[in-house]
Amino acid sequence: MKICLTTLGCPEWNLETIIARGREYGFDGIDFRGVQDQIDITVLPEFTTGVAETLRQITEAGLEVSGIASSIKVCVPEARETNREEAKRTIEVANALKCRNIRVFGGGDLEIYDRAALAKIGCECVEEILALDGAADLKWLFETHDNWIQSTDCKLLLDSIPDPAFGALWDIGHTSRVGAESPDDSYAVIGPRVGHTHVKDAVYEPEHEQAMDDGWRYVPPGTGQLPLAEAIALLQEHGYDGWIMFEHEKRWHPELPEPEVAFPAFVGWIRPLI
Repeated sequence: MKICLTTLGCPEWNLETIIARGREYGFDGIDFRGVQDQIDITVLPEFTTGVAETLRQITEAGLEVSGIASSIKVCVPEARETNREEAKRTIEVANALKCRNIRVFGGGDLEIYDRAALAKIGCECVEEILALDGAADLKWLFETHDNWIQSTDCKLLLDSIPDPAFGALWDIGHTSRVGAESPDDSYAVIGPRVGHTHVKDAVYEPEHEQAMDDGWRYVPPGTGQLPLAEAIALLQEHGYDGWIMFEHEKRWHPELPEPEVAFPAFVGWIRPLI
């Protein structure tokens, strides 16, 4: 397994700092979810006209681009056109960066559609994306997130799209904390389709000033109540050799530790486990 950082965790760093610190802290790769003020890297000059230089810098630092985290929401019918346009841009950038993994969301309005109808909408959207030039050479990974956290729900969409270019991104924190599933239960359903993983830890402290609406608050991996080590061991047992990303959501939760603290702490925790 290889480990990567997400740029969500360092929203104030420029590209050069991201690359330098990634190498310094001992990561193997970078998962891009924006750089500084722009969440969509496909519109930044460093990833369009200057993408060859960006790849050179990343490669010379001994790093890879582990993934591009898009904003595509496949189960939102009114987003069909914007999804397709973002997918086109992302294909071009991913190829230029020698990156295969593209994260997509499910989303969708369960007050208007039932889950089966949303899965059908998602299936149609993904099929449109996979028909784009170059799309089938990448991995479009559907994250266990928003309305699609429990593995049995995700299976509705995964089963309808058997194409190997479509798979699952297992957010271990979400399936255990929000979905109330054990790693064994989640893996039994989506495991064969998992192409990428996200890791973050949390404790249930509803009275804490930093608690989220559900009473949980994020803490450094290995110091919380989520079964992260168990899930990683399960992945190893089944021969997973993909990426494990530390999803330090500093952009969305500014109260979290600075990346200069959180990133090296994560590396120190996970290396003995893999």
